[in-house]
Amino acid sequence: MIDYISGKIAELSPTQVVIDNQGIGYSMEISLQTYAALEGKEAAKVYVYHHLQTNSDTELFYGFSSKDERALFETLIGVSGVGVNSARMILSSLSSEELRSAILSENVSVIKSVKGIGLKTAQRMILELKDKIIKGEGTASDALFIPETSAAAEEATTALVMLGFTKPNASKAVQAVLKSHPAAKVEEIIKSALQML
Repeated sequence: MIDYISGKIAELSPTQVVIDNQGIGYSMEISLQTYAALEGKEAAKVYVYHHLQTNSDTELFYGFSSKDERALFETLIGVSGVGVNSARMILSSLSSEELRSAILSENVSVIKSVKGIGLKTAQRMILELKDKIIKGEGTASDALFIPETSAAAEEATTALVMLGFTKPNASKAVQAVLKSHPAAKVEEIIKSALQML
């Protein structure tokens, strides 16, 4: 399995990148998120998802500027009714943080605003992905982990417990907020966590 390809950017458009690695051009489908990250660069390291279409022999490579975006893409295509093209459209319309936040806060209208995503698919995404995102799935293992010992996290968790929530639930919600907004202040953490609890 190919994990990543690094080399010169031979071609770049909002939907595709060609990476020249030792004279071989690797063409990959990309999201606007990745396009924005690669724009203006001469060389890049692109993380790869290899997709083999089941009804034909067509092979496609999807490229991502970060392991985190690739992990989220893989989580999205695990949802019934969300294919590779829909997942790429979602990641082109919303940043990884915006998508996680919309799922955690059950904001159907934000997800539905993506072209080609209807009400039922948006609801299914929330239903199937909310717990996975809280558990840290769809995240690269080295991305977005905030130690619970941070002062803001402790303070927010204590405040939520005082409001009547159990410590494990409060802690889980606080961690979910900090994953999508690492620099959030205590009040922002509490407000966002309350929407999830």
